[in-house]
Amino acid sequence: MSLIPIILCGGVGSRLWPVSRELHPKPFIRLSDGRSLLQKAFLRAASLPDVKEILTVTNRELFFKAEDEFREINTDRIGTSFICEPFGRNTAAAIAAAVSRVAETSGADTLMLVLAADHLVADELAFAKAVDEAAKLADGGKIVTFGIRPETPETGYGYIEADGNTVLRFIEKPPLEKAREYVASEGFYWNSGMFCFTVAAMLREMKQHCPDILDAVSSCMRESRISNGEGWTQVQLDPKTFGAVREDSIDYAVMEKSGNVSVVPCSIGWSDIGSWTAVSELSKPDSHGNRIEGEALLHDVDNCYLMSRDRIIGAVGVENLIVIDTPDALLVAKRERAQEVRHIYAQLKASGHEAHKVHRTVHRPWGTYTVLEEAPGFKIKRIEVKPGASLSLQMHHHRSEHWIVVSGMAKVVNGDREFFVARNESTYIPAGHKHRLENPGVVDLVMIEVQSGEYLGEDDIVRFEDVYGRA
Repeated sequence: MSLIPIILCGGVGSRLWPVSRELHPKPFIRLSDGRSLLQKAFLRAASLPDVKEILTVTNRELFFKAEDEFREINTDRIGTSFICEPFGRNTAAAIAAAVSRVAETSGADTLMLVLAADHLVADELAFAKAVDEAAKLADGGKIVTFGIRPETPETGYGYIEADGNTVLRFIEKPPLEKAREYVASEGFYWNSGMFCFTVAAMLREMKQHCPDILDAVSSCMRESRISNGEGWTQVQLDPKTFGAVREDSIDYAVMEKSGNVSVVPCSIGWSDIGSWTAVSELSKPDSHGNRIEGEALLHDVDNCYLMSRDRIIGAVGVENLIVIDTPDALLVAKRERAQEVRHIYAQLKASGHEAHKVHRTVHRPWGTYTVLEEAPGFKIKRIEVKPGASLSLQMHHHRSEHWIVVSGMAKVVNGDREFFVARNESTYIPAGHKHRLENPGVVDLVMIEVQSGEYLGEDDIVRFEDVYGRA
């Protein structure tokens, strides 16, 4: 029986701000070994026996970012497919879409393993053993969840009460006293949010417990567009019909209602990395309990977590702090209040501040751009275009652009002219001119763009042609 892992890759970036943002959520955060949580989830799935394809459900704005992440590590050339949502509708809709797709491409007997893109699993062998046990139960028609043996009285997790593999009940996030009681007792587990089932079993449960979600998603799938690229397939969900899908979690929609759920208790070194405190615990402390990523100079500092990739941090006479430094935002918080970072994110979003959504370096299908400086009337960017990639044929109403190539070779369309711009050469794009930038070479194209005009917003763009389907 074939197994298709499903990676759910979403989130808004609120709990690990300022490193995570709406368009750079937690799955894309790189840990100290240089790999992102999403890459770790992919490799974890790819290491299982007989996996020929991995399906990822993500926001359509994150598709090319996720595809880049996989290309970097997918040395075994495992098939990758994507379901791209126009907006989030929670896990019930995401799983319904994945089940509908796999039913069509692989059949009702196919085993599916649902994984979250932003979880960490330290013990890969124990994970593989738990999946093997879950697959046997799922082969018998069960919907299987993974219960993590609790080590501490966590109040941020839901719990499962079980007798062996039989689920007795699901429990909401408990108060501290209840959590302590659960840890002291046998038969209580953290709800990991990982599942294993056959296509036929989940379709049967959804038809019984949330038929409106399944029907609405099925209608959306029929209206959705399928495209293929080098080693990948993408299903881009139709926004109009997907908007009719009711928002609900798979726990509420199916798991808590079903009488056909089993659990596999396991100890796999699992964490959902739900706060900066959890991230800090991945680093080794020094003799004063401080954990440092980057460069920091400390004097009389205890039990702090300091992260900075670009600048030196100096700290004097402080304790129990989290300090996260990024090029455009700085977070300072007490360790015990790390979960409250989401309130800062909420304020930024409510005010429309860009820092909730993007970093200064923004990923695009063709590469990246970094805002170096911005003031009324001008903006300076560093633009990097991948080999063989091109920006859309486009035009701006309100700004002109001056391009200076600093590395590589650029192929430029400017009005009715097409020409090449080499290193140390430049060209000028007047407002209102159709233009396109392309990297025809085999190394990255790096250039500086100076924009000038009365309005420099990213929405001042009219696309005429685009290889990424954005025109």
